[in-house]
Amino acid sequence: MTTWFTVTPSPIDDLLLTTDGRALTGLYMAPHTIGLDFERDDEHPVLVDAARQLTAWFAGERIDFDLDLAPAGTEFQRRVWDELRRIDYGETISYGELARRVGRPGAARAVGLANGRNPISVIVPCHRVIGADGSLTGYGGGIERKRRLLDLEARLAGGRLPL
Repeated sequence: MTTWFTVTPSPIDDLLLTTDGRALTGLYMAPHTIGLDFERDDEHPVLVDAARQLTAWFAGERIDFDLDLAPAGTEFQRRVWDELRRIDYGETISYGELARRVGRPGAARAVGLANGRNPISVIVPCHRVIGADGSLTGYGGGIERKRRLLDLEARLAGGRLPL
């Protein structure tokens, strides 16, 4: 099965977008490698639409995304990722709160691991999850990128998020 990809610029570095041909399957931050069965297609409609919406999001022209998503993961991971999409733009929650929201109040560590395996970052906003004490913890793209994403949302939402 072929996976198509493109690379699009963003304020937080180049983003690698992937699709299975019908939905977005990945959004990865540089540096990231791709599989041998990946084929570059800068004109694939799924990838063009995702890049267009990301550009608008980073410019503050939209606060959410209207894309078909197909992240590969376990049932639990997909439940966590679905819940991430329910966190409002400009808001943050703790890992413990995320665990409560997915019906596993004692599973903050498992939720953190699922959060860290999110294959569609930014669009599935794993950056909105912070430590119980308000600290910025664990982000696959690096804490500085997490801070920049949260600052962008806070500025555009008119608020101030914890740093």
